[in-house]
Amino acid sequence: MSIVVIGLSHHSSPVELRERFAFADAKISDALKSLRESGVADEAVILSTCNRVEIYAATQLAPAQAFTALHEFLVKHHDYREPIADEIYKMAEPQSLEHLFKVACGLDSMVLGETEILGQLKTAYDLALQHKHTGARLNKAFQRAFNVAKHVRTETNIQRGSVSVASVAVQLAEKIFSTLNGRSVMVIGAGDTSEKTARALLSRGAKSIIVANRTYDRAAELATELGGRAVQFDNWADEFATIDIAISSTAAPHHILDRTKLEPLMKQRKNRPLLLIDIAVPRDINPEVNFMENVYLYNIDDLQAIADDCLKQRKEEIVRCEQIIRDKIKPLLGEIHSSSLTGIAQQNPSHA
Repeated sequence: MSIVVIGLSHHSSPVELRERFAFADAKISDALKSLRESGVADEAVILSTCNRVEIYAATQLAPAQAFTALHEFLVKHHDYREPIADEIYKMAEPQSLEHLFKVACGLDSMVLGETEILGQLKTAYDLALQHKHTGARLNKAFQRAFNVAKHVRTETNIQRGSVSVASVAVQLAEKIFSTLNGRSVMVIGAGDTSEKTARALLSRGAKSIIVANRTYDRAAELATELGGRAVQFDNWADEFATIDIAISSTAAPHHILDRTKLEPLMKQRKNRPLLLIDIAVPRDINPEVNFMENVYLYNIDDLQAIADDCLKQRKEEIVRCEQIIRDKIKPLLGEIHSSSLTGIAQQNPSHA
């Protein structure tokens, strides 16, 4: 049994395609169950974030067979009927393990060296583990990847000048408004990334935070922590007359803001500049609003441009990080190979 990975990321596909393949958190466990019951994978973990959708699988199928079956599962599960090929990458051992380690270390992230992905990867693994969708192979691989990520974080300078999605969003805001001092901000969707973004904006001078979330209690809790105020989710549009910046990151399956809805809101605010940062996948805001006067819309892929500015000071650390990963993968491959041989011997004692 070997470990393979199949997926899409910001490296291989635009957000328009990634959002078609995003897994809702509540549906991942059922997807893993379906995947395992199909016989494609004995063990599986699904990682679905704004920047990537990946399936890690321990399978007894030959890599070529596994790739075909996983590809078919991915497109059928999301009812995707258009041609797709190069946008989906596929890796077998040892490349699959090296990729997992790189993802855990932030080396494959849009913002090189960021740590948010490690938390997301741990959450994806914990979900699969709790529902018994992992076993010896993936447990060992993921736990080792987490250890390597910790080693890389403490032994290298890959995070020097590191920025999160939140701080990149703040830098973007400061390019639109020369200063954030006195700016009013609305956060739509009180998730982890939204919270970090709100805190970053406040730290750079934003004067007030308005929080809207489908669960009002969560909005009120976050608003209290940030010294802002909460509003009912259905009433967030009523606040557009006073805000300067809106950070949207809901789990809505469709756009919550489009041109038809925004045009009368812009008239109310007398067409003052409005910055919209859509960090949701699927996207919350219809891209057509970007054609409106004084409206500046940026999605998760647009943050790449700012993130690139931070690459130079960290690139020299990539070689060190990759060498650490290669050194750690060698014994892991040996352990996997050894346990495989032990399993074969136990099944066929006459050949031991």
